[in-house]
Amino acid sequence: MQPRNMSMSGVVDLAAVKAAGEAKAKAEQARAEAARQGGVAAVSPSALVIDVDEAGFERDVLQRSAEVPVVIDFWAEWCEPCKQLGPLLERLAVEYNGRFLLAKVDVDANQMLMQQFGIQGIPAVFAVVAGQALPLFQGAAPEAQIRQTLDQLIQVGEERFGLTGIVVGPDADTSGEPAQAPVPAGPYDALLEAAMSALDAGDLAGAVQAYKNVLADDPAHPEAKLGLAQAELLARVQDMDPQAVRKNAADNPADVTAQIAAADLDLVGGHVEDAFGRLVDAVRRTAGDDRDAARLRLLELFEVIGPEDPRVTAARQALARVLF
Repeated sequence: MQPRNMSMSGVVDLAAVKAAGEAKAKAEQARAEAARQGGVAAVSPSALVIDVDEAGFERDVLQRSAEVPVVIDFWAEWCEPCKQLGPLLERLAVEYNGRFLLAKVDVDANQMLMQQFGIQGIPAVFAVVAGQALPLFQGAAPEAQIRQTLDQLIQVGEERFGLTGIVVGPDADTSGEPAQAPVPAGPYDALLEAAMSALDAGDLAGAVQAYKNVLADDPAHPEAKLGLAQAELLARVQDMDPQAVRKNAADNPADVTAQIAAADLDLVGGHVEDAFGRLVDAVRRTAGDDRDAARLRLLELFEVIGPEDPRVTAARQALARVLF
């Protein structure tokens, strides 16, 4: 699966980053200054994930990017996919042991940063390398793809900008988890863990089946419903040619199958309103089986985003207007 802006080539063409030489020089100057002041102190794993606001952005992101790639996670409390992606990025930040720093930006509290980065949908993930802002990806993505992107980012940061990362204290707990009493396993924990493992391995069919196994016993299980909707979406777009799908949808506005495929791509790319609007329009223009197909896919996409999301509420109201 190749979500929008997931590949580093083309989208994040670091070989073509403007003023790369100047940025590298600044990074080297920053390291030299740190050395003159006695070197860089080791940090604990908890310091690898930081909350950033507009006031501290220059200090916490731009300046730190002279020593380590800073990955920025733009999120919001109401964003259901953000709740899946955020913990994954936090776990990877600890696992990568200082090779990148994760900065979390709440878009509701930092509208100016959202506008400056041109964020149109969340979750959205950017990187800042030696002062240069780079888009990484938007929307849902499996762990394997995220790891590949991070590896490429770190490699280029090292080779092109000389970024060596953060020193993590050797005696610190690198598990990334606070000490706490064991929590009893729930009745579906093994199945949910199997689903997540399948997603990590790129086995979307296995993940779908694991979530279905949970829902067979508990049809209202919220985590399984969300996971199933996301896994099925990723499975549908896995082998799509995005350019061909979008061209087909543009050339054939009355083709419901084409519009449904394009809506799936819209959602994976983080363009939630576009996906919903496309399917609402399809419902409005059609009848019979075509209308039912567009309506049902729209309801499935609602599950991916979550019922509490205001964009889902607005789309439900728009759907009701065209249906009744």
